Amino acid sequence: MGLLVVATFVAVAEIGGKRSAPGRDESGGRYEAVVATLGEFVRTPVVWAVSFVGVTVLVGGSILLGVGSFGIPEALAGTLVNVAYLIVGLLLVGFVFLGAYFATRSRGLGNAHGVAAGTLATGAAFLVLVTVQLVVGVVG
Repeated sequence: MGLLVVATFVAVAEIGGKRSAPGRDESGGRYEAVVATLGEFVRTPVVWAVSFVGVTVLVGGSILLGVGSFGIPEALAGTLVNVAYLIVGLLLVGFVFLGAYFATRSRGLGNAHGVAAGTLATGAAFLVLVTVQLVVGVVG
């Protein structure tokens, strides 16, 4: 929960552009230049395609090496499978958080509302996972 609070604080502090008082001119400093460059980079379809292929190869390769008979020590094989689980879990958490965040932002609400909605959705999904684990025993 502490990490979630820290992540929420960082997201609220960093997401979105800096605002200025009405009537003041936007000087466009280094922050705006970095945000614009990263925005152009992220909106490129090639970046998304390469990222998807990279994540797929990383997850598939770690699972294949973890469960296959390639002469890898057993401790390392288990670690590779755990890394694949971690990557898939982070992707799912990111999907839930960012989905709620952007859904809130697209309805005209601010960054803080988006972060609150993302945190609430992520927390609710985590509570559902814990409940299902306690009742049925899905994980481990």
